[in-house]
Amino acid sequence: MDTLATTPDPYASGIARVLIEQESLQERIAEMGAAIAADYGDKRPLFVGVLKGVLFFMADLLRAVHIPLEVDFMSISSYSAETREHGVVRITKDLDTTLAGRHVIFVEDMIDTGLTLSYLLRLLQTRQPASLHVAVLFDKPSRRIVDIKPRYLGFRLPDLFVVGYGLDQREQYRNLPFVGVLSPDALRQE
Repeated sequence: MDTLATTPDPYASGIARVLIEQESLQERIAEMGAAIAADYGDKRPLFVGVLKGVLFFMADLLRAVHIPLEVDFMSISSYSAETREHGVVRITKDLDTTLAGRHVIFVEDMIDTGLTLSYLLRLLQTRQPASLHVAVLFDKPSRRIVDIKPRYLGFRLPDLFVVGYGLDQREQYRNLPFVGVLSPDALRQE
């Protein structure tokens, strides 16, 4: 089946091509979940995600981890373009769970520059977790400024503007079940 041909309008015209099919996403997430379950089987890990982009990935990942676990979320916003370039963010919703002594898996939808993730990991490390590792679905290493190596990695992506499966352009396209490359026309639209 041609995924792009079955994409609902108005999204179809905004996608230049499908980069990762839904089936490939689900297969890789199942593999990541099995690896996490094997590594943390006796530790009852706490999964932490930052809303909104991680929502779809985190939900599917949690269903693929077949061990007892807990979940919490943060929400952040950048102060300005300048501070965003330095990875400084404002926490708009902090965690409800204490991290001290916990085995924490920070779940991220995408790492590009690594600045924001580096900032958040340093912040969480001050809360004295027993361990802190990263599970990321998408990695754009060509854009990396801060060296971050996730323990669990889904896919490496080329330096393209992609949407779908939680990734957005101005809050649109998040609900696509695949990852697609945004068309030049869609990128220019306000």
